[in-house]
Amino acid sequence: MEYLAEKRKMKELPESERPYEKCEQNGVQTLSDAELLAVILQTGTRNETAVELATRVLAQSKEQNLAGLARMSYPELVRIHGIGRVKAIKLLCIAELSGRLSRTSFRKKPVFTEPAAIAEYYMQSLRFLEVEQVHVLFFNTRCIFLGEKLITTGTVNSSLVSPREIFIEAVRREAVNIILVHNHPSGDPNASKDDMAITSRIAQAGRLLDIHLMDHIIIGDNQYLSFREKGYL
Repeated sequence: MEYLAEKRKMKELPESERPYEKCEQNGVQTLSDAELLAVILQTGTRNETAVELATRVLAQSKEQNLAGLARMSYPELVRIHGIGRVKAIKLLCIAELSGRLSRTSFRKKPVFTEPAAIAEYYMQSLRFLEVEQVHVLFFNTRCIFLGEKLITTGTVNSSLVSPREIFIEAVRREAVNIILVHNHPSGDPNASKDDMAITSRIAQAGRLLDIHLMDHIIIGDNQYLSFREKGYL
C-alpha cells in the first residue's frame, strides 16, 4: 500500500518537477538538455512548465542548443519572457561554472605546454565569446606553468597588444617562456595578417629580453591553430 501511495504521489507531481524524479530513478545522464535546464530554472511561467520554458530558452539561442545558451548575454536573457534577473544570473553562472570545471584538471598539471592541451583548457571559455581576448601564459625554465593574464579584450591588432605589458608581467613572474592564446569569434582559427604581425612583434621583443615565445594558439569553434605546429614560429 505504501508503495502504491508513493507511486500515485509521483504521478501527481507537476510536469515541471518530473526531471527530479527522472534523475533519482535513472540518473542525471538521462535528462535532456531542456530537463537539465529546467532543474536550474526551477519554475516556469503562468502558462508553461519549467521544461517548456527551458525548451523555449534553448530555441531562442543562436545555435538553439546549450552552446548557443552559453553565448547569450544578460540583456539577451532577460528579454526572454519568463527569464527575470535571478534566472538570467543563474544561467550565466552555470555557463561560467561549466567552463571553469572543464579547466580545473589542467591547472593541477605542472607541465602545460602541448598545444592540444592548452586549446582544450581554453576551448569552453573562449569559443563562445563574441569579442576577441588575448591571454598570455607564463612558464619557468622547466616549462612549469606559472599563471596567466588577460592582456586585452576587443578587436585584436598589433596596436592593441602591448609587448611592454606582456614582458613587464613576465619579468614580475620570473618567467622565461610565454605562450599567447586568443580566440576568433567567427569560429575559424586560421591566422590573420594582424595575428601574424602580433606574433612576430612579440617574438622579436622576447628575443631581446631572453624570454621565449613558445607558441601562439588561436581558439576557434571546437578547433584551434598552433603557430608552433604550423611552423610559423
